[in-house]
Amino acid sequence: MRMVQVPFGDTMVSRLEPDMGPEGFKSYSMRRPRSTHWRRATCEEVDCRAYIEGFVTTVDIGTELGQRQFHFITHDKKRSYSMQRVGPTVVKFLFKPGTICMGYEDHKVPLDKLPFFLVHEGDWRGNPRGGSPFVHKRVIDWVDDFATHQMKLAETLRRG
Repeated sequence: MRMVQVPFGDTMVSRLEPDMGPEGFKSYSMRRPRSTHWRRATCEEVDCRAYIEGFVTTVDIGTELGQRQFHFITHDKKRSYSMQRVGPTVVKFLFKPGTICMGYEDHKVPLDKLPFFLVHEGDWRGNPRGGSPFVHKRVIDWVDDFATHQMKLAETLRRG
């Protein structure tokens, strides 16, 4: 076997070049989509560092962006702050510990829900048969599918 470079997102990764075509492979994965397996969470629930330690936002009101940020912060009813002028157009907003962070809407925690157990035909080179992945309802069936496929691969390699 030899190593080959293949794209993975924005980078290249090294993989072993398989002895068989992609039609001989299956790829197994578990997925927990954000839309079905996660919920919004508070800063406190996710141990948000900005919430725990407090945070500082520096704004340059000499720019259009800085003016919009200044307006947002000074009209925000969710957070209290103290303000320091640090230059002719630069203002620092100091937020005490216990203040919800600016990214609180992105905080998520997993629901107590089993992931989807997926089986895709093919491998990183593609799916020669096309189609959607098969979804197992139970993890034991997904594990059994994997073990059965591994035995078939071993038998195929043994026969040559």
